[in-house]
Amino acid sequence: MKRSILFLCLVINLTAIGQQKISVADFTTEETFHAKTVSGINWMKDGKFYSTLKDNKIVKYNITTGELVETMLDGNALTPALEIESYSLNADESKILINTETRNIYRRSFVAEYYVYDIPSRSLKKLSANGKQSYATISPDGLKIAFVRENNLYYVTLADMKETKVTDDGKFNAVINGTTDWVYEEEFGFVKGFFWSPDSKRLAYYRFDESHVKEYTMQVWRNKLYPKNYTFKYPKAGEANSFVEIWFYDIATAQKVRADLETERDVYIPRITWTTNPAVLSVRKMNRLQNKLELIHTEASTGKSKVILTEESKTYIDVRFVEDLVYLNDGKHFITPSEASGFIHLYLYTIEGSLVHPITKGSFEVQKFLGLNPKTNMLYYTSTEVSPLEKHLYTISIKGNKKKKLSEGSGVHKINMSTDFQFYIDHYSHANQPPQASLYETKSNKRIKILEKNDSLLAETKRFNFAAKEFFTFKSAGTDSLRGYFLKPNDFIAGKKYPVLVYQYSGPGSQNVNNSWAGSHYYFHQMLTQHGYIVAVVDTRGTGARGVAFKKATYKQLGKLELEDIIQTAEYLSTLPFVDDKRLGVWGWSYGGYITALALTKGAGTYKMGIAVSPVTNWRFYDTVYTERYLQTPQLNASGYDDNSPVQFADKFEGDLLLVHGTGDDNVHLQNSIVFQNALINAGKQFTSFFYPDKHHGIQGSETRHHLYTMMFQYVSEHL
Repeated sequence: MKRSILFLCLVINLTAIGQQKISVADFTTEETFHAKTVSGINWMKDGKFYSTLKDNKIVKYNITTGELVETMLDGNALTPALEIESYSLNADESKILINTETRNIYRRSFVAEYYVYDIPSRSLKKLSANGKQSYATISPDGLKIAFVRENNLYYVTLADMKETKVTDDGKFNAVINGTTDWVYEEEFGFVKGFFWSPDSKRLAYYRFDESHVKEYTMQVWRNKLYPKNYTFKYPKAGEANSFVEIWFYDIATAQKVRADLETERDVYIPRITWTTNPAVLSVRKMNRLQNKLELIHTEASTGKSKVILTEESKTYIDVRFVEDLVYLNDGKHFITPSEASGFIHLYLYTIEGSLVHPITKGSFEVQKFLGLNPKTNMLYYTSTEVSPLEKHLYTISIKGNKKKKLSEGSGVHKINMSTDFQFYIDHYSHANQPPQASLYETKSNKRIKILEKNDSLLAETKRFNFAAKEFFTFKSAGTDSLRGYFLKPNDFIAGKKYPVLVYQYSGPGSQNVNNSWAGSHYYFHQMLTQHGYIVAVVDTRGTGARGVAFKKATYKQLGKLELEDIIQTAEYLSTLPFVDDKRLGVWGWSYGGYITALALTKGAGTYKMGIAVSPVTNWRFYDTVYTERYLQTPQLNASGYDDNSPVQFADKFEGDLLLVHGTGDDNVHLQNSIVFQNALINAGKQFTSFFYPDKHHGIQGSETRHHLYTMMFQYVSEHL
């Protein structure tokens, strides 16, 4: 018996010694857990090849064999040598447009140098010698490239490299042509605001007049004797937005026409796209409260417009509706999503706006419409039909029958489909399987080749003995079950009580709990399990993938139901035999930081400690588009703004708080943390705060992230 006990102790000790400990450096300054992927895919015109960017080379692969065919361009062999950051091909694939020397502005906006490489002559030309450009785009006929510089729109004729200025009134903080203002970039998710017509004869472009929009100023430190002020236009909730217009430019005549949208000026135009008719532009327009969406067709030659389809909501229109609109090649129909049934589904309409029939239906959501194969009239899309925790690829006929699930393996499938629909790349993972990329032939649905397995990452997770995701559900007041998952220490002992750190984001339409690899701050969470903590990740009411009723329950009262669910989470955890109910913590970033701050104030006494990174603390400080979509304006719904602001409950604060923010956060301004901090001080509350100089909302930089995660780990260790 003694020998058995001795042997067991030896095994336990060897196991403990054999488990590699995760360090902060492993997931910040080093790339121990780097996940490889297949990026820069360009499906080529003949349907037999695709190109991709690898090791600063644009390489061409045979689709059917998966074999490397040729190196189309080696950035290191050019004169001058270039670091190829992204690229695109013209229509006949004789020229490559190269993007390099990128300098980011905000989340999506940037300036860069572009070069044009002619494949037959092997010659390289700089797109423009007059300053960096943004969003350069080749015309469909392959003869011209349009771009934006300093708020004006230009195009270059490739035959002679002649540069033509389309607009001349662009001015910083005043007028923007061909790109978007700050709030469109952040909340509508795009910055390229110009589009070639299908026949390359016209450019349609956005024009923003933001001269009357109020300004926000950030100080930029950067070791200067005097800090520099950076001032930009930022419309806060209830304040004035830019005036937005759509214009047309005729390449042959240089004439400009403004789209007559017959509307008040206080509206949004979240997307424009050309129909299959090169003379007609499709415009999607929303009212300020974003509960009415109009689909408008505009004649490019005259600007005359007609409303084709209108959708209205008692709450808000999901902004993703502007994304998945597709016009059919017959010129007589289009397909668009709608939440009319209570779930996002696809519908077929005539070009005049008459409903033909729903294509998909059921108690699940279409996540992404990938397109319609005009040769077979079969659609491809991903949806949550298997489970809200999973995304799978389906095909269905335009008539709504012949539905078939194509993806295999439980988990999340993200699909990149070829333009002719013959092939697709499946980026697949599940909770305990790192991402894999595989190439499939669509008709047979046979895998041709595994492009990336991430074997090295999988080996690292085994070497470090990663904790597996354990999914759970529990009942929260007034709703269906909430979903979450645990990461538990690998030496978990039944009967022992563990401290638990809850992570959440909780923002409208978001999702952190799904059957996919990793997730936000995953390696930090894994590190915590190695130090005796359980991490619980939870999705509250208001999050996505579960239909309209669940997602829009938080309308006009952001924070209220999410806080109730986070409190309910603590109550649920306290009932579990392995949880130490005296050692519960909560943390989050951005919206998750907001809920954390609210949990320690309005929900005081529920959690022992919290970490709030870059939190909103008063929705009056945030931008128009996001905030008013969910809360209406402060003028219409003052209580929705004030009743769930942690600033209002600073006197109730209880627990240990680490408050973190970047001083260069152009999105959730430092103002949020400063005002909250001041309220806590005035209430006589003790807490810890830390500000990162000149860092934006993501608190960027590997060394900075190393410092941040080290600080958070120490804070958890000392206070939980």
